[in-house]
Amino acid sequence: MRPRLSVLTLGVADLERSLAFYRDGLGLPSEGIVGREFEHGAVAFFQLTGGVRLAIWAQDDIVHDTGLAKTPASPTAFTLGHNVSSREEVAEVIEQARRAGAEIVKEPADTFYGGHAGYFRDPDGHVWEVVWNPAALPDDEAED
Repeated sequence: MRPRLSVLTLGVADLERSLAFYRDGLGLPSEGIVGREFEHGAVAFFQLTGGVRLAIWAQDDIVHDTGLAKTPASPTAFTLGHNVSSREEVAEVIEQARRAGAEIVKEPADTFYGGHAGYFRDPDGHVWEVVWNPAALPDDEAED
Protein backbone atom coordinates (compact mmCIF):
# COMPACT_ATOMS: atom_id res chain seq x y z
CA MET A 1 0.00 0.00 0.00
CA ARG A 2 1.28 3.44 -0.87
CA PRO A 3 1.38 5.82 2.13
CA ARG A 4 -1.28 8.21 0.89
CA LEU A 5 -4.67 9.45 2.03
CA SER A 6 -6.86 11.07 -0.61
CA VAL A 7 -10.23 11.38 1.13
CA LEU A 8 -10.99 11.61 4.82
CA THR A 9 -14.71 11.04 5.50
CA LEU A 10 -16.47 12.15 8.67
CA GLY A 11 -19.78 10.54 9.58
CA VAL A 12 -22.27 13.23 10.54
CA ALA A 13 -25.78 13.30 12.00
CA ASP A 14 -27.05 16.22 9.90
CA LEU A 15 -25.42 16.80 6.51
CA GLU A 16 -26.83 20.33 6.05
CA ARG A 17 -25.69 21.42 9.53
CA SER A 18 -22.20 20.04 8.97
CA LEU A 19 -21.97 21.64 5.52
CA ALA A 20 -22.85 25.01 7.06
CA PHE A 21 -20.25 24.52 9.80
CA TYR A 22 -17.38 23.58 7.51
CA ARG A 23 -18.18 25.71 4.45
CA ASP A 24 -19.79 28.79 5.95
CA GLY A 25 -18.29 28.74 9.44
CA LEU A 26 -14.73 27.56 8.78
CA GLY A 27 -14.55 28.73 5.16
CA LEU A 28 -13.55 25.40 3.61
CA PRO A 29 -14.23 25.41 -0.15
CA SER A 30 -17.07 23.12 -1.26
CA GLU A 31 -19.54 22.83 -4.11
CA GLY A 32 -22.12 21.71 -1.55
CA ILE A 33 -24.00 18.46 -1.30
CA VAL A 34 -23.80 16.17 -4.31
CA GLY A 35 -25.24 12.71 -4.98
CA ARG A 36 -28.75 13.43 -3.71
CA GLU A 37 -30.12 11.52 -6.70
CA PHE A 38 -28.78 8.28 -5.21
CA GLU A 39 -30.27 6.60 -2.18
CA HIS A 40 -27.65 6.90 0.59
CA GLY A 41 -25.43 8.93 -1.78
CA ALA A 42 -25.67 12.52 -0.54
CA VAL A 43 -22.20 13.74 0.42
CA ALA A 44 -20.22 16.99 0.51
CA PHE A 45 -16.53 17.37 -0.31
CA PHE A 46 -14.07 20.06 0.73
CA GLN A 47 -10.82 20.49 -1.20
CA LEU A 48 -7.80 20.69 1.08
CA THR A 49 -4.19 21.42 0.22
CA GLY A 50 -2.02 18.62 -1.09
CA GLY A 51 -4.86 17.06 -3.09
CA VAL A 52 -6.63 15.68 -0.02
CA ARG A 53 -10.40 16.02 0.26
CA LEU A 54 -12.48 16.10 3.42
CA ALA A 55 -15.89 14.48 2.98
CA ILE A 56 -18.96 14.60 5.19
CA TRP A 57 -21.47 11.80 4.79
CA ALA A 58 -24.49 10.96 6.91
CA GLN A 59 -23.56 8.38 9.51
CA ASP A 60 -26.73 6.40 8.72
CA ASP A 61 -25.60 6.18 5.08
CA ILE A 62 -22.18 4.91 6.18
CA VAL A 63 -23.98 2.27 8.25
CA HIS A 64 -25.95 1.26 5.15
CA ASP A 65 -22.87 1.19 2.90
CA THR A 66 -20.59 -0.73 5.25
CA GLY A 67 -23.11 -2.98 6.97
CA LEU A 68 -21.58 -2.08 10.32
CA ALA A 69 -23.68 -1.23 13.36
CA LYS A 70 -23.89 2.37 14.51
CA THR A 71 -22.12 2.64 17.86
CA PRO A 72 -21.07 5.51 20.09
CA ALA A 73 -17.62 6.85 19.27
CA SER A 74 -15.02 8.03 21.75
CA PRO A 75 -13.93 11.58 20.93
CA THR A 76 -10.38 10.64 21.89
CA ALA A 77 -10.13 7.72 19.45
CA PHE A 78 -9.26 9.99 16.52
CA THR A 79 -8.31 13.65 16.05
CA LEU A 80 -7.76 15.82 13.02
CA GLY A 81 -4.72 18.10 13.01
CA HIS A 82 -4.73 21.51 11.36
CA ASN A 83 -1.16 22.82 11.39
CA VAL A 84 -0.89 26.59 10.99
CA SER A 85 1.96 28.96 10.24
CA SER A 86 2.12 30.98 13.45
CA ARG A 87 1.27 31.00 17.14
CA GLU A 88 -1.22 33.84 16.49
CA GLU A 89 -2.99 31.83 13.80
CA VAL A 90 -3.87 29.15 16.36
CA ALA A 91 -5.99 31.68 18.27
CA GLU A 92 -7.50 33.02 15.04
CA VAL A 93 -8.65 29.58 13.89
CA ILE A 94 -9.96 28.64 17.34
CA GLU A 95 -11.99 31.88 17.37
CA GLN A 96 -13.31 31.17 13.87
CA ALA A 97 -14.37 27.70 15.02
CA ARG A 98 -16.03 29.21 18.11
CA ARG A 99 -18.02 31.66 15.94
CA ALA A 100 -19.03 28.76 13.69
CA GLY A 101 -20.53 26.95 16.69
CA ALA A 102 -17.72 24.61 17.69
CA GLU A 103 -17.22 23.55 21.28
CA ILE A 104 -13.78 24.71 22.38
CA VAL A 105 -12.26 21.75 24.21
CA LYS A 106 -8.96 23.41 25.10
CA GLU A 107 -8.03 27.05 24.67
CA PRO A 108 -4.73 27.71 22.87
CA ALA A 109 -1.69 27.12 25.09
CA ASP A 110 2.00 26.40 24.78
CA THR A 111 2.91 22.75 24.23
CA PHE A 112 5.63 20.59 25.73
CA TYR A 113 7.53 20.54 22.39
CA GLY A 114 7.76 24.31 21.99
CA GLY A 115 4.64 24.82 19.91
CA HIS A 116 1.19 26.23 20.60
CA ALA A 117 -2.14 24.41 20.23
CA GLY A 118 -5.84 24.33 21.06
CA TYR A 119 -8.71 21.89 20.42
CA PHE A 120 -12.30 22.17 19.25
CA ARG A 121 -15.15 19.76 18.50
CA ASP A 122 -17.36 20.09 15.43
CA PRO A 123 -21.17 19.72 15.72
CA ASP A 124 -20.82 15.92 15.61
CA GLY A 125 -18.07 15.76 18.21
CA HIS A 126 -15.11 15.23 15.86
CA VAL A 127 -12.03 16.66 17.57
CA TRP A 128 -9.75 19.06 15.71
CA GLU A 129 -6.35 20.17 16.98
CA VAL A 130 -5.21 23.56 15.74
CA VAL A 131 -1.46 23.58 16.16
CA TRP A 132 1.58 25.68 15.43
CA ASN A 133 4.60 23.40 15.49
CA PRO A 134 7.76 25.33 14.61
CA ALA A 135 9.48 22.05 13.70
CA ALA A 136 6.78 21.09 11.17
CA LEU A 137 5.35 24.18 9.50
CA PRO A 138 2.74 23.64 6.76
CA ASP A 139 3.59 24.02 3.11
CA ASP A 140 1.23 26.89 2.26
CA GLU A 141 2.40 26.87 -1.35
CA ALA A 142 0.88 23.45 -2.08
CA GLU A 143 -2.49 24.44 -3.54
CA ASP A 144 -4.24 21.74 -5.59
